[in-house]
Amino acid sequence: MMRYLAVLLFTVFFAGSVLASQCPTLVHEIDQQLKSAQLDSATEARVKELRDRGELLHKQGKHAESVKVLNKAIDELDAAM
Repeated sequence: MMRYLAVLLFTVFFAGSVLASQCPTLVHEIDQQLKSAQLDSATEARVKELRDRGELLHKQGKHAESVKVLNKAIDELDAAM
């Protein structure tokens, strides 16, 4: 039972660390795509809003939510390009 608990705790900690480091990479990717993207103003505003919300969630330690929001911004960028 203790071994199972130790593995579970390690897995949760490791997953959180991976998500935490993924957020800044996604923000950077969005920033790079925004520099070269030809977007209408509504789409650009929506992507920037999602990017900013994802960055805020990251700073609040809500990494899983942040990754979701940032991936949504990337999906919208990809759809518009």
